[in-house]
Amino acid sequence: MSQDSVQLPKKKTLTINFSKIIVLLILTVLAIIMVFPSINMFSTAFKSQAEILKFPPRIIPEHIELNNFKKLFTNYQYGLWYRNSIFISLITVLGTVLSSSFVAFGFARYQAKGKHLLFALLLSTMMLPYPVLMIPQFILFKQMNWMDSFLPITVPAFFGSAYMIFLIRQFFTSLSNELFDAARMDGCSEFRQWWSIALPLSGPALSTVAIFSFIGSWNDLLGQVLYLSSTEKFTLTIGMTSMYSSATRLVPWNLVMISAILAVIPILLLFTFAQRYFVQSIAMTGVK
Repeated sequence: MSQDSVQLPKKKTLTINFSKIIVLLILTVLAIIMVFPSINMFSTAFKSQAEILKFPPRIIPEHIELNNFKKLFTNYQYGLWYRNSIFISLITVLGTVLSSSFVAFGFARYQAKGKHLLFALLLSTMMLPYPVLMIPQFILFKQMNWMDSFLPITVPAFFGSAYMIFLIRQFFTSLSNELFDAARMDGCSEFRQWWSIALPLSGPALSTVAIFSFIGSWNDLLGQVLYLSSTEKFTLTIGMTSMYSSATRLVPWNLVMISAILAVIPILLLFTFAQRYFVQSIAMTGVK
């Protein structure tokens, strides 16, 4: 073989895609802008009150004040607020999951006249904003002597949620009909089919409902302000608002930021442990 027939490997030329670099720079700047409030929150949480008032502000504290955590629990009833929020959120999750899955099972598994019309009426309630229902509910709960208690906040969760019913129904319809037919032939009651078959197979959908209902209850302020007036019944949202609502004193922003950090922890833990089920539920139900 002659030397002329031997082809030498071509040198690779480095091509620079300027459009991708520009997009990457824009995304980096946007990411920094989005993360900056969180960085500022952590920075302020470990500053003293005197350092917060200094101008220009510093991102890195001059002296890390670890005593701010102690001040939060001694100057305010933060532990009680946290306990009340956890109790209300867990009861809300329990009521929403049980009631919504029960109703969704009926819409998904049974054939009856007017079922689709009834389901459409149920979904139409999602178009009603909360301020429309706020006054009638307030009058109802006041006549029932439920004011200044957790009942107006937790009991409605046991009557289902239109969006959660829709979400679970979409999952129930994907389950095999032969499975329920075989259970019915073996003498399994309708309640037992829901409890022993549908619920164990619906872990991803129920996890998604639990996440949404927990976050909604945990971050709720308007509903809790309407019905809770005693200090010992305050939740995190009401308590944190009261920390900077007074106009006669200096707002302790370092304590407010610490309370915000501690309030985010349950949400982060919930997403960390339930993220796999959440993604699986979205993929299986096709809900976007």
